[in-house]
Amino acid sequence: MSTLNQRFPLSEAIEVSSLVEELRAEPVGGRLRVGDPRVVEFLTKFARKLLAPATARRFPELASLGFFLRKGEIAKALSTLETSGDALRFPRGLVFHVPPANVDTIFVYSWALSALAGNHNVVRVSSRSAGAAETVLEALNAALSEVDADTAAAITATQRMVTYDRSDAISSALSVAADLRVIWGGDASVAALRKYPLAPHARDLTFPDRSSFAVASVRGWQNASEAERRGAAEGFYNDSYWFDQAACSSPRAVFWVGDETGAKEAGQEFRKLLAEVLATKQHVTEPAMAVQKRVSAYGAAVDGLVNGIDFQGNGLATLELTDPAILPREWLGAGTFANARVDTLSDLVPIVLRKDQTVGQFGFTKEELTEFVTELAGRGVDRVVPFGSALTFSAIWDGYDLLTEFSRLVTVQA
Repeated sequence: MSTLNQRFPLSEAIEVSSLVEELRAEPVGGRLRVGDPRVVEFLTKFARKLLAPATARRFPELASLGFFLRKGEIAKALSTLETSGDALRFPRGLVFHVPPANVDTIFVYSWALSALAGNHNVVRVSSRSAGAAETVLEALNAALSEVDADTAAAITATQRMVTYDRSDAISSALSVAADLRVIWGGDASVAALRKYPLAPHARDLTFPDRSSFAVASVRGWQNASEAERRGAAEGFYNDSYWFDQAACSSPRAVFWVGDETGAKEAGQEFRKLLAEVLATKQHVTEPAMAVQKRVSAYGAAVDGLVNGIDFQGNGLATLELTDPAILPREWLGAGTFANARVDTLSDLVPIVLRKDQTVGQFGFTKEELTEFVTELAGRGVDRVVPFGSALTFSAIWDGYDLLTEFSRLVTVQA
């Protein structure tokens, strides 16, 4: 079978060959261009749907997405694409997106930036996606009904979101038709999709397995006000507990940087505040997750990776690392954090790997963080952000300037 279900725009199932043919055709009103007003109008309507109070309360991550797609933010992102000299910028063509199922809104960021670059897009939405992903699809279809006829026709002709069961025929057909293939979801997903050949001119933009950690300055914590400390705990909660700590940018370890006594006291207060946030948010840990955390924690202890385990209810588990250099990067269960102390940020440089993506930080100066990243010299870490911003998507992700990746340059000389 080579039939797909169309989720946006909502319509009847379609054969993959017909889908490719439709996406390759020029829409009424002319082909999309970089920063096309029709796309901007549609995304602005869509953002308003996501920012509606009822939606934002139910899915806070969609409020972040709505903010990202506000008209002012779109204009700011597009302003980075200004060219000079002999270069003209154009869309790449047809982009095939394969997002992960465990972070069910990431596909929207990827798709929206590609659409802003003027591309025709087909997104495979996982059949396992639910909750926020379903709300996104409903908002997309609702926004389509509110734009003018020309815009609706252009969006309908060029932007598709589909679901289909595992199918070599469909994945192969979409891959060979694509000018760019975007693969999220880890090493296994990248390897699985790469078995389907691309056209000779096309290429992959991949987002493989990544891991993230947090750093907190002992001195910065000591100098912080009570409100700043509570804000740090709440920000860390947002970074970690949304998506059950499964997002690539969610921290899985916390390094306290400073003297041993200060680090112990600061860590204890931080975890106490974090537990209070969990209680205030009425965070519920499902029984299966509570078991997973204990299995992971005791397994790490058996392996000699940790020399202390502290459970604060089912919501928070702290594993004291025997050696900071032996950092567990795999997911150990939502609310499970390795914990260690180092003297300086420089002590972390030998520990960092290429797969390390985001460093959440609290209490450091810009100069200290810049020195740390400079010392890393590109060997790992793509972004350093304050507590509370780890899940905030930007047009620069995993070291890629996505709008640039989604477009191409043509030079003209007379």
